[in-house]
Amino acid sequence: MRDETGAVQEAGLAPPVIEPLETADRDAATKALVLATAERLFAERGLRCVSVRDITAEAGVNLASVNYHFGSKDSLVFEIFRRRAAELSRDRARMLHEALDRHGGRAPVREILAALISPPLHWSRPGHPRRIAMQFIIRARGEGGEAVREAVGKDVSHLRPFIEALAAACPDLPREEIYWRLHFTLGMVHNNRAAEFERLHVLSEGLTRDSDAEELLTRMLNFAEAGFRT
Repeated sequence: MRDETGAVQEAGLAPPVIEPLETADRDAATKALVLATAERLFAERGLRCVSVRDITAEAGVNLASVNYHFGSKDSLVFEIFRRRAAELSRDRARMLHEALDRHGGRAPVREILAALISPPLHWSRPGHPRRIAMQFIIRARGEGGEAVREAVGKDVSHLRPFIEALAAACPDLPREEIYWRLHFTLGMVHNNRAAEFERLHVLSEGLTRDSDAEELLTRMLNFAEAGFRT
């Protein structure tokens, strides 16, 4: 009686190659190490100042690892950006859903805006486990390649629930105004970087002082909420 392998070989087909589990685990560990190392170096030094050789040397892996797992440096950057942007969007969506649930599907403007603003602000706090990730996202938005620019410019699905929630909260505002005011709010969020704070301190001649995350969030919400008043 022929076994299955003999029958397959007789038919002129090669038996399937099953990759050893330990090899798959090793590949997954190498990929995760490259991702974490690249994210940290990009966040600290900037995308243009970090080479593939820098990443593999820091991670202690073979130079070919990046090409094997990602294809190119640009693809590696986009993979990190895609993952982190999706994670940030999930945090925002969770907060928005919780706000809507608390208010029977019609949350007040301030809570909607808090769901939008709070996650990136808290990710940026010293000691937060996603601080490096937030620094990377900021870098990638300004320095990323075509794939990142395409995602930033056209992937807006995560913002549509906020538009709908704001439209329900502000029934007297034309939808066009809601789009514009959300756009200005996002501009405020994206402009919250160390260099901008330093510029503010210079402008105010020291009158402004460093705020903790909660105080800064309160200031931002006060400003953004006022922008949605009719």
